[in-house]
Amino acid sequence: MSAPKRLAYAAVLAGFVLSWLQPLWPLEQALHSSLTVLGLALLWWVDRRWPLGNGAFVLICGFIALHCVGARWLYSAVPYEQWAQQWLEWSPGAAFGWQRNHFDRLIHLLYGLCLTPALLQLARHAWPALRPGQAFALAVMAVMCSSLVYEWLEWGIALLLSPEAAEAYNGQQGDIWDAHADMALATAGALLLWPLARKISQ
Repeated sequence: MSAPKRLAYAAVLAGFVLSWLQPLWPLEQALHSSLTVLGLALLWWVDRRWPLGNGAFVLICGFIALHCVGARWLYSAVPYEQWAQQWLEWSPGAAFGWQRNHFDRLIHLLYGLCLTPALLQLARHAWPALRPGQAFALAVMAVMCSSLVYEWLEWGIALLLSPEAAEAYNGQQGDIWDAHADMALATAGALLLWPLARKISQ
């Protein structure tokens, strides 16, 4: 593993540990953090088996780090509005007329944006004869399918937990189209990389 990868991985591990200092909602955070642990283990295993480019690896680490932030505040309570006002003297909510917390929307967009380079490279590893466009199509479809499976997972949790606990975990904030918007944003994030598909796949 290269030095940039080791540094990025260590930074994510440190961020994960810090996110657990005096947790606000331990049970719900643990549910979210189970995906963090799985993601970190899978990233380590995949990179050892099929080495990723430094950029693709670091992008995934950045995504996981932001997921740790979201997990600590259960996404719908991430205080980015207060942070922006305190540090920038600017209100995103007032500027864009937002009525809900949009941190979860950002994470779903970044899911597609940050994972697509790695998925594209893995497709080229598995099938070297693929053209960049074909590999990119497979990467986008992988993002779409995994987003769908995640929304199924949220639905299953909603069925198993109490309504209050399900809302705390899922963070729909009253939006009946939450799952659809999340999947669309992940797909959009992946598609944004189309102009760079040839360079990323190399």
